[in-house]
Amino acid sequence: MPGVNRAFPRRAFLLSALVLSAGGAAGCSSKERAEATQVAPDRGAPAPTPAPTPAAEPPKGPAMVTIAREQQATWVRNFNPLLPEGNSRFPTVAGIYEPLLIYNTMRNEYTPWLATKYAWSEGNKKLTFTIRSGVKWSDGHPFTARDVSFTFALLRKHPALDLSGIWKFLGGVTAESENVVEFTLKRPYVPGLSYIGHQPIVPEHKWKDIADPVTYPNENPVATGPFTEVKTFQNQVYELGKNPNYWQEGKPAVEGLRFPAYPGNDQVMLALINGEVDWAGAFVPNIERVFVEKDPANHHYWFPLVGGTATLYPNSTKKPFDDVRVRKAISMAIDREQIVKIAADNYTHSADATGLDDSYERFRNEKAVEAGDWVRLDVQRANQILDEAGYPRAADGLRTRNGKPLRFEINVVSGWSDWVRAVQIITQNLQSVGIDASMRTYDFSAFHEALQKGTFDMSMGWTTVEPTPYNFYRDLMSAELVKPVGEMSARNWHRFGAKEADTLFHAFEAATGPADQKRILDALQMIFVQTAPVIPLFVNPSWGEYSTKRFTGFPTLRNPYAKLTPNNPPEYLLVLVELRPR
Repeated sequence: MPGVNRAFPRRAFLLSALVLSAGGAAGCSSKERAEATQVAPDRGAPAPTPAPTPAAEPPKGPAMVTIAREQQATWVRNFNPLLPEGNSRFPTVAGIYEPLLIYNTMRNEYTPWLATKYAWSEGNKKLTFTIRSGVKWSDGHPFTARDVSFTFALLRKHPALDLSGIWKFLGGVTAESENVVEFTLKRPYVPGLSYIGHQPIVPEHKWKDIADPVTYPNENPVATGPFTEVKTFQNQVYELGKNPNYWQEGKPAVEGLRFPAYPGNDQVMLALINGEVDWAGAFVPNIERVFVEKDPANHHYWFPLVGGTATLYPNSTKKPFDDVRVRKAISMAIDREQIVKIAADNYTHSADATGLDDSYERFRNEKAVEAGDWVRLDVQRANQILDEAGYPRAADGLRTRNGKPLRFEINVVSGWSDWVRAVQIITQNLQSVGIDASMRTYDFSAFHEALQKGTFDMSMGWTTVEPTPYNFYRDLMSAELVKPVGEMSARNWHRFGAKEADTLFHAFEAATGPADQKRILDALQMIFVQTAPVIPLFVNPSWGEYSTKRFTGFPTLRNPYAKLTPNNPPEYLLVLVELRPR
């Protein structure tokens, strides 16, 4: 329905994530996916004893919310919101800076933020946003549509900042007035709403004279978000104060945020148990006994299975990962049930061959699921495929090619204990088919840089959760997003492209009817299953733990107004503005 103007109501405008049609029209809302995962029974095994960290001193005073989010040994002062997430400090992209819209996975709706409404026109080739009036930057300058057009022009001028490939479908952007900005698209591109809507906006008056925004650390940000003042920044802890000019009256209700440096899950767990952290998004084994029972009145968690998929990324620019047969054989050798039980503490379930998490359940193609037998443990078949692919066993039992053993490393973050255990299991599994795989651990920053630049053999990684599987599969299969090794890639880390998938992506971009969209998504799932660009392992829980001893306002199973986790931008911004002192 081109040209229809959909104004957002005060709270949020409800959309069906299946039909992101012109103007955001929707037939109905899908049900809220707010079911908590089943907690594994106490198996009698003692929880690991974490080592203390000097950064985790008990917070003094009730005003600063202490958050464990990024897991690194030390902090680097960088608040550039245009860099890939992980290169800048939390909550730069959604909390210091802000987007036009926020897609809420739990409610399947867009929430208005710096924009109050949008409208499609000209056959879905023009998207017009009405910018919220009365918003100021933290230095008091007015926020206008010019800041929006400037931000997108900056992405065009510096392609390394165009993390979602927006300018591949965007033709131009113009500030028509102080409160209206118009996006002209090269072709009908309805999914562009989320890419455009989620882009953090920067102030023109501060960024227009920056020589190189790609390397700019932005140590003292000027932004529109609820927390903009850097009160303290040390290598072990930093603190953010609230924005004195924030546009939401009475918010934020807390004075600021505090971030101690924790190198891994074990240190976060100890800090949670000791009451040193108010909010976290980490894997905690046996959480009922380890965390909840220590203070049942205040210690809570919620792990809905909407956190994407824990995935192995094989670098398709390297042999043997350029061979789909080898990718599938590796997958068949992996015991996912063992990983779920031992590494993921039975909080989740193994992934099927579509790679979709539970937030996409309504889109799942059961025929694709059935066709994806390569995610099922079958060592005999894995050995047979490797033989057929030209990797025979040598006298020592190792697979070889032209006399060279099949040997590679699997990257993982050193402090992510659940993923570390998963990789340990995988390397043991691969020995059974004659593959010499070893684990290599990194600090998060180094791990993430290797992912983005494609400088790895195989790596653990996550997937994004967007309004539809279009975004999910575009990230993993679009040839348009493949970049050379060494260049930063926001999501296609494994450098895989399927041109037949791009044809379907383009068809989906112009489709507005639910039947057409479902047909295209079914076909994309079949291509994914046939090509196995990545190896899905298990559905990633949306990790979230909190204490109500000092603060309230967190999402819960009974009040699922957003994801509880602080790990997914821009959704965690919905939580930041609701927290309040007890």
